[in-house]
Amino acid sequence: MLAEIRELGFEYAELSHAIRLSLVDGIQKAVQAGEIKISSLHNFCPLPLSVTGPAPDYYRPSARNATEHELAIRQTLRTLDFAASLGAPVVVLHLGTVEMRRYTEKLLLLLEQDRGAASKFVRIRDKALASRAKKCAKYFEQVVQALDVIVPHARQLNIRLGLETRLGIEQIPSEDEIGELIHRYSTEAVAYWHDVGHAATKELFGLAGHETLLERYRGQTAGMHLQDFAPPGFDHQPPGFGTFDFTRLRPFLTREMILVWEIHSHWTTAQVQQACRTAQEMLRVPATTA
Repeated sequence: MLAEIRELGFEYAELSHAIRLSLVDGIQKAVQAGEIKISSLHNFCPLPLSVTGPAPDYYRPSARNATEHELAIRQTLRTLDFAASLGAPVVVLHLGTVEMRRYTEKLLLLLEQDRGAASKFVRIRDKALASRAKKCAKYFEQVVQALDVIVPHARQLNIRLGLETRLGIEQIPSEDEIGELIHRYSTEAVAYWHDVGHAATKELFGLAGHETLLERYRGQTAGMHLQDFAPPGFDHQPPGFGTFDFTRLRPFLTREMILVWEIHSHWTTAQVQQACRTAQEMLRVPATTA
């Protein structure tokens, strides 16, 4: 897996939330041999023993169930230890959900029907936001309790936690909650992580757009998941295969940011190589992770 990424021309790779325990030994050997470097890990990595596929939300820090909450903390600490063993400076986190009706799926369906400007869309979106605001406090408190354990361990390992833009209204953190958590723990420990696909969906919902988010967290952004996107929710595409204008990101990029191409695996080598090369020239900063 890592050899293939290196052959594509990438010097660094992010390890995703689909890395099984059986892959760990080979990954460590590849890194030790200097075949590739690891820019970041996406929690949970490696996966819990009972899981065989991508599962970033398998255990939720927001969970009110004591067992799930404890397992979310334990598996995150395990990811941090693995990141430290590989020299990766950032771990990207999902923090859970507010237990409420699933409004996001209804909103995406209305967008697919080209009804994003309809009164029904606005009514459902506003109802979702109101419901979330009413119910979120007890779930956000669970997140804080989890991070009160996780952040000190990350500090000891000199690893930064990236709080990823969430796609769904029900998910944590919201755009405001990201700022609350950065303020609580400091930007040296906790930072914003911009996901192009997730942010594009929120923008279609009529919520914060890319520029608004990136300006708000200027100087507090650890990195980005880059991908092309086409409405209403087709993400993880190589640049040029969707509708996203990557030049929108350029004013906010710094050379310190980790830029990760997060692209589905069914695209061909040629599609990925050429598309990413073209986009990186457009962005005018080194984007050397995959």
